[in-house]
Amino acid sequence: MNFTREERTALLALARSEELVGLADACLADSVVPRVLRAPEVGCVATQVREPIAGERFLLGDVLAVQAEVELGGARGWSMRLGDDRVAALAAAICDAEVAAGRTHAKDVLDLCGRVAAREAAAEAEEWARLAPTVVEFEELT
Repeated sequence: MNFTREERTALLALARSEELVGLADACLADSVVPRVLRAPEVGCVATQVREPIAGERFLLGDVLAVQAEVELGGARGWSMRLGDDRVAALAAAICDAEVAAGRTHAKDVLDLCGRVAAREAAAEAEEWARLAPTVVEFEELT
């Protein structure tokens, strides 16, 4: 599967911590030493949403997030995840850099992204199936 960098980092942000850590360990198994450009840092990110009727954007509130950035094999990797799991954020950045550098485990990272995308699509379909009986359809009178 081929993902843009934006799609890849978004999917890595949704991956389970244990998936990321195991894969990052595999990426580092060849003794390459990542250079941490930004250590995992926890902070708040303003959440903006769009009101569906008027289409106006407004700030909903702040959410807790952690971000990290590394350099691995001459390429930079970045991640931002909701919550405060610093280890998972660093692992996601390493996985991003693995793909950006075209290293040995790049395909494994892309496979993980594919599994996460499929898992998210299945969860969304399940939610819509659960909500479908509550949909009210109106007829238009002419």
